[in-house]
Amino acid sequence: MTEKFSPKAIAVFDIDGVIRDVSGSYRRAIADTVEYFTNQAYRPTPLDIDQLKSEGIWNNDWEASQELIYRYFLSQGQPREQLQLDYNDIVSFFQSRYRGTDPNNFTGYICDEPLLLQPSYLEQLTQANIAWGFFSGATRGSANYVLQKRLGLQSPVLISMEDAPGKPDPTGLFATVQILDHGCDTLPTVVYVGDTVADMYTVEKARNQQPHRTWIGVGVLPPHVQETAARRDAYAETLKKAGAAIVLSNVQELTPKQIQKLGA
Repeated sequence: MTEKFSPKAIAVFDIDGVIRDVSGSYRRAIADTVEYFTNQAYRPTPLDIDQLKSEGIWNNDWEASQELIYRYFLSQGQPREQLQLDYNDIVSFFQSRYRGTDPNNFTGYICDEPLLLQPSYLEQLTQANIAWGFFSGATRGSANYVLQKRLGLQSPVLISMEDAPGKPDPTGLFATVQILDHGCDTLPTVVYVGDTVADMYTVEKARNQQPHRTWIGVGVLPPHVQETAARRDAYAETLKKAGAAIVLSNVQELTPKQIQKLGA
């Protein structure tokens, strides 16, 4: 009988704000969408979007856009029930900005996202016997665009929006881990790396549902919050309050040594 491969640890990464900078893409598309559906009356600032995300339940950017539109009209004295918002229209407009209007090729903001990680970093994890994969609320097409086309990864383990309920539901995290641990008898520590409160809540829920395994949340500061020290510190504090064991400025600071230290 062949011995099962057993990784020392498992690292699962969120994509947006961790692997790629989405401040000029997803977040810009949120602002465009809210501005359009409020008839140019309100364009949310990055801080407005972060404050909404800090509630821990707005991981889906289409739903976040809709919620910001609702809240604007509510502030103008118009209750939700009176608004005839069509969610599909919101999604279509958002996608026209983020993906672009060509159905066969990406031509929108997604094309200009700076990468926050190099493939050599993932190779270091592999060499240290740390299994890795991705669990993201991004669509599979968008996630694969960055993982395969831009980072050149061959068939990476990915659970995306289409595969599991949205965070903070841990179902997608469990599915990713199940693929990565190859059913080994030992239970390697799982580190989930994310940039939002919802990511940290996902780890907390995973811990509650599967307490026999060690789950560790690692926070990463997305680039747009690092422009001032006060903003950076406030965001880091928010992630720690939500359960992050540590908060890093860039995902590549999470070295194999750091992962082993966290799991010890």
